[in-house]
Amino acid sequence: MNSGIATPPDLQAIALAGETLHLLPSGAALWPATGTLVVADLHLGKSERRARRWGALLPPYDTAETLARLDAVLDATRPTTVICLGDSFDDSAAADALRDDVRLWLARMMAGRRWIWVAGNHDPAPVDVGGTSLDEHRAGALTFRHIAQADADPGEVSGHWHPKLRLPVAGAGAARPAFVADGRRLILPAFGAYTGGLSALDPALSALMAPDAVAVLTGRTMVRVPLAACHSAAASSPGPSSPGRSPFRSPAAAARSR
Repeated sequence: MNSGIATPPDLQAIALAGETLHLLPSGAALWPATGTLVVADLHLGKSERRARRWGALLPPYDTAETLARLDAVLDATRPTTVICLGDSFDDSAAADALRDDVRLWLARMMAGRRWIWVAGNHDPAPVDVGGTSLDEHRAGALTFRHIAQADADPGEVSGHWHPKLRLPVAGAGAARPAFVADGRRLILPAFGAYTGGLSALDPALSALMAPDAVAVLTGRTMVRVPLAACHSAAASSPGPSSPGRSPFRSPAAAARSR
């Protein structure tokens, strides 16, 4: 199929259930054969939800920052279909509270495209912003859902866990959002601003992945690293990045905030 999608030069390609997906520095994934762009965990309205529920104030720029990044990826890739893998809104009230200018921004990005909102644990109900709301979406050999299922057929694409990874080498710097993939499934990093993360070495993620799984770190210079090597390095130098512990927060706390 000639999808008309543009393929940026800086990417990592992976094979999944006989399909080729391109992982982008932004944390989005491209399926060029079908003209599809996939993003996970936008968490639009996160600062509004925190202020409403807990009075904890974050700078109120997260929605604009997330949409600006997404707009740039759309301009660069020109997809005909966009799939948002759940937790696109921090909760239903945050979706209802979107300003008119944000709704117009979303409408402009959606215009002329098929736009699919997959339900997440933060936004399980359809939202009134246009597009199509689904519990999950199947296309060809691939299934798109919010949370990975341990017994899923090959070809699962999901989000939810906000995986991040700090390379186990001196001078590697801070942890970066990361894709986690093996031949059966792909888990995307959170695309939204102000989103936390869970170590890609955490048991919750390790239990889902095959021994040959890799992490692909996002950013200007993408890095692909076998997770087994990271586990071995972490085991030899116990600390915050050791298997079984997240360098970001406890698994229970991470699950509560996703």
